[in-house]
Amino acid sequence: MRKQPSNIVLRVALFLLMIMASGAVFAQQQGMYTQYMFNGLALNPAYAGSHETLSLTALTRHQWVGLDGAPNTQTFSAHAPLKKDQIAMGLQVYNDNIGVSQTFSTFVSAAYRINFEKATLSLGLQLGFSSFKSDVTSLNPVFDLNDVALSENVREPFKPNIGTGAYYYSDRYYIGFSLPTLLNSTINTFEIDDSNLTYKSGEAKRHMFLTGGYLFDLGTHFKIKPSALIKYVSGAPMQFDINANLLIDEVIWVGASYRINESIAFLLELNLTDDLRFGYAYDYTLNDLSNVSSGTHEIMLNYRVEFKKNNVTSPRYF
Repeated sequence: MRKQPSNIVLRVALFLLMIMASGAVFAQQQGMYTQYMFNGLALNPAYAGSHETLSLTALTRHQWVGLDGAPNTQTFSAHAPLKKDQIAMGLQVYNDNIGVSQTFSTFVSAAYRINFEKATLSLGLQLGFSSFKSDVTSLNPVFDLNDVALSENVREPFKPNIGTGAYYYSDRYYIGFSLPTLLNSTINTFEIDDSNLTYKSGEAKRHMFLTGGYLFDLGTHFKIKPSALIKYVSGAPMQFDINANLLIDEVIWVGASYRINESIAFLLELNLTDDLRFGYAYDYTLNDLSNVSSGTHEIMLNYRVEFKKNNVTSPRYF
């Protein structure tokens, strides 16, 4: 039987990971989503309105299950075209937790859409804010808090930011580029040295996302959609996600994803009705965290409200 590390060791290991990946906690740093190909607004404000309905999505992600204090994220988004169709609006609300730190963010997005004969170019902008808090005093049993500032909890109630993106899509393909956070913000954070924590200020890192996908017909009953995501954060290695999803009889999506040198994932999405979709993803970690974690679970629910009941709406695959 595999020997399990003590709670103290797990807490120290997690906090080391949190320090090394501190960009994931600062200033509306973009969360990690396995089902990004079904939830594009999380990456790109220009995605707003692309479902041609009022689209409501709720998602919860529990990362590294079994590791105390591991990241967990809850999001809600809504987006829809306005009456004139050229303008679309969106709303995103995020709650991220990792270790002793919590981030809450709200962003409003607007997209201007240019319709071509067989495709649409959407240009998006988003504006919002994030708030942060860290329950530093709960670390007393683990660390020697040698900085007076660490004897009190950290609060950063309002950090505004702005982002932009472009999204070009048709019924068969899409490509998007986005910079969801453009402003450099600073936030209180910590630095670890042996068993001690010291206070310092950290800086938000800009994220860049490039996404793309294509839908292929495989006979009468099947379609396959390969897609990819390239993510770049200043000061960190470029990250690549490669995946493919198979659609069976317009009802069931099954797929797999590979995040290079990090994880593999298995995806399932069910079109329960014409309006309601359920998605699930399981990530298996390929690094040493697999020794203390049973993987990552992500659940998504999407509901779409049709505006044009008298017209036939083309199915949306992106």
